[in-house]
Amino acid sequence: MPNTASQQQTQQPQLARRLGLFDAIMLVMGGIIGAGIFINPYVVAQSVHTPALIMGAWAAGGVIALAGAFIYAELAERLPKVGGQYAYIREAYHPLLAFLYGWVLLLVIQTGGMAAVTVTFSRYFIELTGLHLPEAAVAVLTLTILTLINCLGVRTGSTVQNILMVMKIGAIFLLVAAGLFFVTAPRIAWTPILDQPVKFGLLSDFGAAMVPVLFAIAGWQTANFAAGELKNPRKDLPRGLLIGVIGVIVLYMAVNFVCVRTLGASQLATTKTPASAVMSAAFGAKGATVIAFGIAVSALGFLSQSVLTAPRVYFAMAEDGVFFRAIGRISPKTQVPVFAIILQSIWTAVILFTGKYEQILNYVVTMDFIFFGISASCIFVFRRRNVGDAQHLMPGHPWTTLLFCCVCALVVVNTVLRFPANTLIGIAILFSGIPVFYLWKRARPA
Repeated sequence: MPNTASQQQTQQPQLARRLGLFDAIMLVMGGIIGAGIFINPYVVAQSVHTPALIMGAWAAGGVIALAGAFIYAELAERLPKVGGQYAYIREAYHPLLAFLYGWVLLLVIQTGGMAAVTVTFSRYFIELTGLHLPEAAVAVLTLTILTLINCLGVRTGSTVQNILMVMKIGAIFLLVAAGLFFVTAPRIAWTPILDQPVKFGLLSDFGAAMVPVLFAIAGWQTANFAAGELKNPRKDLPRGLLIGVIGVIVLYMAVNFVCVRTLGASQLATTKTPASAVMSAAFGAKGATVIAFGIAVSALGFLSQSVLTAPRVYFAMAEDGVFFRAIGRISPKTQVPVFAIILQSIWTAVILFTGKYEQILNYVVTMDFIFFGISASCIFVFRRRNVGDAQHLMPGHPWTTLLFCCVCALVVVNTVLRFPANTLIGIAILFSGIPVFYLWKRARPA
């Protein structure tokens, strides 16, 4: 007689492998580029005050991001499983540590960021359309539409994400072209290179400038969440990571160059909307309207990518029996984890209505970089155990991997020193997951 249990297992719906290399590249770039690049240049200019130092901070951030891309490319080849960081930490260390990552991802990292980006999109949407609608209503409607799109299938969600990402790149190209060819009175001056002697104060200022840079250039890791839906994850995900991160570095450097060129270092530090200032200098009020549309599209594209990728972590947690069983169910019709997608959007809406998303963002940096460092260290474990094969190896390992982990640790330490209260709240949220994990393990049927 046929084995009934094995028949039921094979009949269970599985994630659909429908994404290719282009989709992977768009996921990587979409996970990094949000509305921040249109605003963050002024934050960096407040910490370092010469064009050389401003561009140097973004270049240093690009090098760190590229190192991260190589690390995650190797991890993706060695362990091409759904859930990305969650799967790496689980296999390298312990299911509890992996669960804690998924726990804070759902409670603060992903949903807090999504709530803030949703509000940003809503504000620009209302401003551009002139509609007299409550921000909360636009935000919830936007979340609902993106949730429904992604519940229709990974191919549908990825297509919408790709379209928004191409529009986002177009907006950045327009901004760069405006700053290069239509601003006739550039204010950039490469001397002096430094505005103070090379002492601890300069290093401290440069370190402070790196925090918003690293925050703006992080996000490549979210593409790894969807490894289970790539046609050839061992090949396409590593290539997508490297191509996508290099593309973002080029775009970010170009945006910051035109901001410094148009405004100068001192004016950039006082201009909270540098992208709008560049477009206004090039095309007047119409230019500011155009870039406002670009920022809205960029925010929407980031939100779309978040709705598509992160629920795969909660799905993997449920499959491991440490989360609600329903979250691990896949729709037989669309082959996506519908309940996981809906859960994330509901919690994002909860954060929206509490109005705590700005406070939650203060916890994100600490939590994000703690798990960046832990995930990167998985390479040491996987190489020692000979887990999988990888062609895209981290160059200069183990020293470069160790350096990346040290940078992550320094960001965490810097955030703890600057924002101790917020960090303690973030740590408390993290550790609150420990009893939850063991309760789920105890409730799990044998």
